[in-house]
Amino acid sequence: MAESSTEIRSSFVIRLIGAMALDPVVYEEIEADRSATAQALVVVVLSSLSAGIGARAYTNGSVGAVLFISGLALVAWLTWALVTFQIGARLMPEPQTRSDVGELLRTIGFSAAPGMLRLFGIVPGATIPAFAITAVWMLAAMIVAVRQSLDYTSTARAVAVCALGWTLALAIAVTLGLVFGPPVQ
Repeated sequence: MAESSTEIRSSFVIRLIGAMALDPVVYEEIEADRSATAQALVVVVLSSLSAGIGARAYTNGSVGAVLFISGLALVAWLTWALVTFQIGARLMPEPQTRSDVGELLRTIGFSAAPGMLRLFGIVPGATIPAFAITAVWMLAAMIVAVRQSLDYTSTARAVAVCALGWTLALAIAVTLGLVFGPPVQ
């Protein structure tokens, strides 16, 4: 999508709202806007920090535990993104699939926007619901992001790519958490 001088790009906040609303048009705009890479990185970092803060109820609440969970969330997202690119663009592309890592990372970065709501996990009794709801919401957003950035005509293919990537990334994150993570209370 070539940008003309009369085209108006959405603001960061509008993109966040559109990404959380699963709006394919917003994901197309993000895909095409190379300057959105920094915004996508901000979304991923905020989502990861929200995971660390929101999980405090299940850790000792120390800064180290928050940073570890945040780092683990960041590694899980990065793993999910890279595995998804490999599966979606290399193993399961459709004939019209034309994408580079930057396009996919931008859209997938914004698909992490619902993860910022994991912050509400800090409320007593809300941790598990906050993480469960945002995990499913992030998966749905990732499906839209992958479908748009890989130019899929099949939503089922995007679902398969994302589910497989999510499963592999989750397995890696759980393994790392069990081996290196702080004790769970």
